[in-house]
Amino acid sequence: MNSSLRNLAALAAAAVTLSLFAAEPPKVGAAFPALTSAGDLEGTVPDLSGKVVLVDFWASWCAPCKESFPALRELHEKYSAQGLVVVAVSIDEDKADMDAFLKKNPMPFALVRDPQSKLFDEKLGLTGVPVTYILDKSGKVAFTHGGYEGKKTKKLLTEKIESLLKN
Repeated sequence: MNSSLRNLAALAAAAVTLSLFAAEPPKVGAAFPALTSAGDLEGTVPDLSGKVVLVDFWASWCAPCKESFPALRELHEKYSAQGLVVVAVSIDEDKADMDAFLKKNPMPFALVRDPQSKLFDEKLGLTGVPVTYILDKSGKVAFTHGGYEGKKTKKLLTEKIESLLKN
């Protein structure tokens, strides 16, 4: 076998090996990784046991993420007393970027940072932001949504949260 074919075969084998170990985003009904043991998250994760949890992955440089924050605030304010916990997970590498955004846009819900994307990329296999997960009271994925489409997304999130809080 010539060197070009050997190199091509080695690359193909490496790609197959990587795909065997690449994380797949959790699907509806699957358990979501425990945020308290997710690795290198910076910040405090509140008690999530028995709660409906909205986990939102975002970054300070992401325009749709910025647009979604007022809706997340409204959902937190409307449903937290009924058992909703909102946790926003920043994937900003530089803490100063996140802090500057939050100084201009303070939020009343839990904010943590995944600076090396260990949860975002390695455990969940996500590739873009914003991504929102809603977890049922047992910690399983009940709903997932990529992107933010204004009122349409807020309506979807509201409907799912209200349904899960009733159960």
